[in-house]
Amino acid sequence: MRFAQRTAILITAAITGLAPMATATAAAVSAPSVQGTARAATGCITVTATIPVGGQPGGVAANPKTNTIYVTNISSNSVSVISGRTNMVTATIPVGRLPSAAAANPKTNTVYVVNNNDGGPGSVSVISGRTNTVVATIPVGGNSAGVAANPKTNTTYVTNIVFSTVSVISGRTNTVTATIPAGFEAAGVAVNPRTNTIYVTDADANTVVVISGRTNTVTATVPVDATPAGVAANPRTDTIYVTNNADNTVSVISGRTNTVTATIPVDGNPLGVAANPKTNTIYVTNTQVNTVSVISGRTNTVTATIPVGSLPAGVAANPKTNTTYVANTGLGDNTVSVLAPCPR
Repeated sequence: MRFAQRTAILITAAITGLAPMATATAAAVSAPSVQGTARAATGCITVTATIPVGGQPGGVAANPKTNTIYVTNISSNSVSVISGRTNMVTATIPVGRLPSAAAANPKTNTVYVVNNNDGGPGSVSVISGRTNTVVATIPVGGNSAGVAANPKTNTTYVTNIVFSTVSVISGRTNTVTATIPAGFEAAGVAVNPRTNTIYVTDADANTVVVISGRTNTVTATVPVDATPAGVAANPRTDTIYVTNNADNTVSVISGRTNTVTATIPVDGNPLGVAANPKTNTIYVTNTQVNTVSVISGRTNTVTATIPVGSLPAGVAANPKTNTTYVANTGLGDNTVSVLAPCPR
């Protein structure tokens, strides 16, 4: 599995310790930044809380409607449920082996957790946000990695690295309704619900595969920088952001033209990425230097670099509260950093 050999932690799926941390092959110089806090269009942003969770937290998902955050604990085989109001863990849910990524469907109050299973057949645990229980387990491909949900169509997409495919899951029946070929190392995945378009990173080909949610077919392939890992979509601007782990950059893709419109230098080994459509702000985890780059979607520049915990990986934003959650995967850390507006 070449992708895991090059990158210790996938955006939503690799397990720390299976492989060495990727080393940047082309060092980039970061744009000027303010250490510790971000003063952008949204005002000051800083770490306002650090929440202990389970072993090696990897993936993060937020449900804006319920102000609830879900964190996959890779080595604990569980999901921590966090109240966005109190910043406290309110439940711990057992799931499958090596849970690596999570996605929330706010319309149905359902959470989808990918169980990587370390090379074997993967699965998806379906969690009811109302009862905090697993209501279904869906078999998918091998080394399942990323997951993204489209609340408009009640459809979820899971990347399978071993089979180079994307599994399409119906939220109504909890079954796989289609399997789409999507690049040799299909890992990160994001959905733009407004256009019903899915974006998948292929680290082997250094591309982003564009899939129509209407036809379940690949409609375009967009070249990016080396070892693309994480991907996020801003539906308001129809813009997609891709972390290029080996080049220390973020590629900005226009959803209208399927072309790269900007390349933004960030810090060491960028991995996870999340977009806040309300503030047009993008958050990127830099695993090698334990920071988060804050990017303005208006200017495509880094406005701040914020120190967080060890080996930050998954990241999710709650646009309703303007709060961002970062999973710190490093051995012995086991925390989530909360980024929010500075206290007045």
